[in-house]
Amino acid sequence: MVIFCSIGSLGKDLSEAGGQNVTVKTVTFMGTQNGLRIKSWGRPSSGFARNILFQHAVMKNVQNPIFIDQNCCPDNEGCPGKVSGVSDVTYQDIHVTSATEVAVNFDCSSKNPCSRIKLEDVKLTYKNQPAEASCSHADGSASGLVQPTSCL
Repeated sequence: MVIFCSIGSLGKDLSEAGGQNVTVKTVTFMGTQNGLRIKSWGRPSSGFARNILFQHAVMKNVQNPIFIDQNCCPDNEGCPGKVSGVSDVTYQDIHVTSATEVAVNFDCSSKNPCSRIKLEDVKLTYKNQPAEASCSHADGSASGLVQPTSCL
């Protein structure tokens, strides 16, 4: 049983190899806290996440269905730089019933924003209505049916 899919905690240490060329496909999440998440520490590091593909996912009653957090900093200590790297992430054919109003949250670094994020045929609802999306320092594109309206 998969509880959620999280790529992280990237950037916890100064010298990290990072993660790249990862594909997650044909998954179902039911009643989980997180769905498709990338988490990186907001501190100087060589760590990164790039060339990530999330494809053919179904989520029901998930609290944080699509979430990139580049600003992870437990206890707000030791995170001065906020320079982790997240790029080339694709969400393709994703269908979600969210447990929360904000179903897409891209909380990216102002010093090293998320780049080349793609939403392709993504439908997220909350209480039978389109869910909401929140983007901070994220750049990318949307194509096909994308609901809610993309904030990229």
